[in-house]
Amino acid sequence: MNLFWHRRDLRLRDNRGLALAASDDDVLPVFVLDDGLLRQVGERQRAFLFAGLDSLREAYRERGGDLLIQRGKPARALAAVREAVDGDTVYYNRHYQPARHNRERRVDRRFPTVATTDCVLVDPDDLDSSYPSHSQFYDDWTARPKPDPVAAPDAARLVDPGAHGVESGAEIPAVESDIDLPAAGYEAARRRYDQFLDDGIESYADTRDDLSAAVARPVGAVSRLSPYLATGMIGIRDVWGDATDRYEAATAGENEAGVGDGDIARNVEKYRYELSWREANYHLLANDPGLLSKNHKEFPSPIAWRDDEDDFTAWQRGETGYPLVDAGMCQLEQEGYVHNRPRQVVASFLTKHLLLDWRKGAQHFERKLVDYDPAANYGNWQWVASTGTDTVDVRIFDPVAQMAKYDPDADYVCEYVPELRDVPAEKAIEWPTLDPSERRRLAPDYSAPIVDRDDAYERAQRVFETALGKR
Repeated sequence: MNLFWHRRDLRLRDNRGLALAASDDDVLPVFVLDDGLLRQVGERQRAFLFAGLDSLREAYRERGGDLLIQRGKPARALAAVREAVDGDTVYYNRHYQPARHNRERRVDRRFPTVATTDCVLVDPDDLDSSYPSHSQFYDDWTARPKPDPVAAPDAARLVDPGAHGVESGAEIPAVESDIDLPAAGYEAARRRYDQFLDDGIESYADTRDDLSAAVARPVGAVSRLSPYLATGMIGIRDVWGDATDRYEAATAGENEAGVGDGDIARNVEKYRYELSWREANYHLLANDPGLLSKNHKEFPSPIAWRDDEDDFTAWQRGETGYPLVDAGMCQLEQEGYVHNRPRQVVASFLTKHLLLDWRKGAQHFERKLVDYDPAANYGNWQWVASTGTDTVDVRIFDPVAQMAKYDPDADYVCEYVPELRDVPAEKAIEWPTLDPSERRRLAPDYSAPIVDRDDAYERAQRVFETALGKR
């Protein structure tokens, strides 16, 4: 009998490690509640994870098996289970977060194991250790074959631990969330993706940055799959495979939709391209374990970060006086999610306009996001902060210009910043540059800008160019 060690792979279908464990023997699935790791997960995502874990256990029970829940250090807990059932090899899916990788090594030293690449399409070891730009990563990554999804294991292979005299040593904890969470589990993830495939993927390139569309069609303008991918409630090969089927149908002229097949192919290909950024961040973390705590890019001189708790608190609360920034932060607080465009804008505002260390923002997101993923969170924060892989030395998102371009009717801003709902859209866009008396007249309860737009921009340029040795 093999053991399969579940972690952030809370599904039966398209689970490569589980499929391999069940390929030549019966398999007993085990999940270990590791308090050391769980403390690193925000309460919102922890509640979502546990709901997904409950859904996974039910899926096993429906097939005549069960999920064994243990608590403690994984190596010790798995050793006890393996001894109790006279088990053989322990299978697991490889992860790249340093804390998880350390636990893998301890398990590897204890007994026979087989580790599988599962959370990415291409094993980072199959690529170069670093790339100077995303385009070069993308070219190399695109050339590598992408495996097909694997089926759920045959129910006859799934072991009921109770039949072997082994009972769970812990219950799935009940964790309250301060927000409404998405439905958890593979079936919920599949429903959401099917909705996007039906209603959104063929217009994705045209709507992904349209913040009015994001308000009108939260699932459609974008997929909103990130919570499920981050927790492994749906497999990346399932997602890639279905998107690829749509792309190949469009390029073959087989789609019967009311727009040109070339237009469909362009939109679907954009979605597939965005998945490559997720892969790039995992590749980055696999090759740079310090990504979560240190600048990925080396600077000749230290960056002169400011230390201003009042500014940081205003940013957290969505009270900066920059409407698109505040709307993004209010969405984070209310939903545990931020649309990608404002996600970039709020990160840039913190690290450039306020000159506060990217680590403070990344850690706040870690606590608040339901879709928190270490590779994506820290890789993207470093990219926006100009300490990561961006080929532009100092990239600064102007929050005024970004709102004018992506939320010109202020639909997104007014959804999350109610104080501005009676303010004309053009005035909301220009809010940080309006005369103070006009701001008081238009929306007396909304914040004044905490930093001057032009002064902050020039200060960020100066500080980063100094750190880069250009001044």
